[in-house]
Amino acid sequence: MSVTEEQVKEALTGVMDPELKRSLMELGMVRNVQVKDAQVKFTLALTVPECPLKDQIVAEAKAAILALDSVETVEVDLTEMTDEEKRRIGIGGAEQAGVAERFNHIRHVVAVMSGKGGVGKSLVSALLAVALRRERHQVGVLDADITGPSIPKMFFPTLQRPKGGPIGILPVQTREGIKVMSINLLLSSEDEAVIWRGPLISTAIKQFWDDVLWGDLDWLVVDLPPGTSDAALTVMQSLPLSGVVLVSSPQYLAEMVVRKAAHMAQTMQIPLLGLVENMSYFVCPSCDRRYKIFGPSHGEEMAQRLGVTFLGRLPLDPRISELCDAGNIEAYPTEAFASIACSLMEIVPEPRRSPVQPQ
Repeated sequence: MSVTEEQVKEALTGVMDPELKRSLMELGMVRNVQVKDAQVKFTLALTVPECPLKDQIVAEAKAAILALDSVETVEVDLTEMTDEEKRRIGIGGAEQAGVAERFNHIRHVVAVMSGKGGVGKSLVSALLAVALRRERHQVGVLDADITGPSIPKMFFPTLQRPKGGPIGILPVQTREGIKVMSINLLLSSEDEAVIWRGPLISTAIKQFWDDVLWGDLDWLVVDLPPGTSDAALTVMQSLPLSGVVLVSSPQYLAEMVVRKAAHMAQTMQIPLLGLVENMSYFVCPSCDRRYKIFGPSHGEEMAQRLGVTFLGRLPLDPRISELCDAGNIEAYPTEAFASIACSLMEIVPEPRRSPVQPQ
């Protein structure tokens, strides 16, 4: 007995668009279903012809139909939705700014901040993302350091390129599944300088939030540049931050500048989640003795003075430099960072908007 057109459509109701998270039938993507003996043919209307996930959609649609009794072959013709059809399903054309944000579901947004350069904010951001991913969370990293981006170099041995989808830009995924977006992924060369004034930097950061299809994330880690000006202000005013993680090193000079970052977050009424002290010590590979290269640790005292949780210390480890240069930071053992990530998971509140965000 031959399968019916209604049975084919019923089978396709279980096939979802990976980006829109809705059924192909609900979205009106299935057209001209034809059944002849053991053969099924239909047209699939994509949101954009160059959809990077079209092969996945077609494969899942074919598998759903072939699972029906008596179906032996499935042929799929591809076409594109009209602008009116796109508007009807709520995407209004991929060129519209801010469309992607409506399809993102991000539980916690945490900014990593110092105020001072060279203390390892990007390293802490990367290790935090890796530690959270190893706890089986869905994780993304938004590199808000527009003029000095280093996140891509840590995660990718070679330059990667984000792809455009029907809703927005698709972030690049690391080997362990961490989603990454950075200005360096969009440049023609990783050495190209971004010589922009503040307003352009702020616009780029907003686009990384509004126009990137992050999808479902448990954590989005935002790597902030040094300072307390445009980039940090944009993140605190425009993103629904759960809070800020401060990064310092043992020197009193670093503490002085980090206090400025803490005061900025407090002024913006963003929760301070805790403090990480980086480069706290060096372990001699020959004798396992700890050396305090930058002087004695003041992490607990500094956290106490700021009224925040001391999340932990990180060592000065040559292996980190080697792995970052090789684009393989995910290979670094995160035992030293596991307790920091666990402490953060216990204290982080739910996301909320800054009360001073412009309406």
